[in-house]
Amino acid sequence: MEKVLILGASGLVGRALINELRDSFDLYGTYSSSSLSLPGGKQFQLEVQEIDKLKEIISSINPDIVISCLRGEFDQQLQLHKELAMELRNSNGRLYFFSTTNVFDGDYSKPHTESDIPFSESDYGKFKIDCEKMLKEILDERVIILRIPAIWGKNSPRWNLIKESIKNNKMIDVYSNLLCNNLLDVQLAKQLRFIIESKLKGIFHLASEDMMTHAQFFEQIMSALEGEKSILQYSFFQDTTDTRYFALKSNRDDMPGSLYSTNKAIISYLLG
Repeated sequence: MEKVLILGASGLVGRALINELRDSFDLYGTYSSSSLSLPGGKQFQLEVQEIDKLKEIISSINPDIVISCLRGEFDQQLQLHKELAMELRNSNGRLYFFSTTNVFDGDYSKPHTESDIPFSESDYGKFKIDCEKMLKEILDERVIILRIPAIWGKNSPRWNLIKESIKNNKMIDVYSNLLCNNLLDVQLAKQLRFIIESKLKGIFHLASEDMMTHAQFFEQIMSALEGEKSILQYSFFQDTTDTRYFALKSNRDDMPGSLYSTNKAIISYLLG
């Protein structure tokens, strides 16, 4: 059974990965403050700046696979991932690194595929691009890049914010002209499990098959929750009526269609 270490396992994605992978892998995880649903000897408290502690964890576990869904200060994350890659370079370990749609936030003119060259104007997007490049230079094919859109779950911050906004009659800002895709935490976990078990390589864009405007997504949720649509505050993204895209498309053909979903299915799951 392969050993899998999840960095940032106490977050939304990390928790979904634990639930999906725990029966098929020898699973370990790190957390910042909230402990994990793993045995005591298989979870480690780790702050993003604690590089020496990370090295100790890697040395003690000798993982076959590391999944990084860490959060934290960008420069510290970059340094930690560099040291992590150096450790894995000396073994046969593989790294699955979560990146973001924001690596393309310098170009909203179209959805972007895995073959598009990243271009970002945000600090977050630039940081993720730097991480991707650095990890590829050190690990080559043994780093797998997973770019993801907004992640939703039944206990996700985004979902909880909608319910709180309805309860408190608080306005929610939405864009009428920004086409997006989304993804569920549980769906993402199943996709990554398939990628790991199939030993697929390269870059993956993991997102809903279709796009929906940012406003439409929230309208459908509000309609089903019987919330007042009047709390939606509409505006145009980038102050233009032209259509803009904050979306990922995939040109890969090695993932089964059953692992993908639509925005409508995502909304139905959240409401179910």
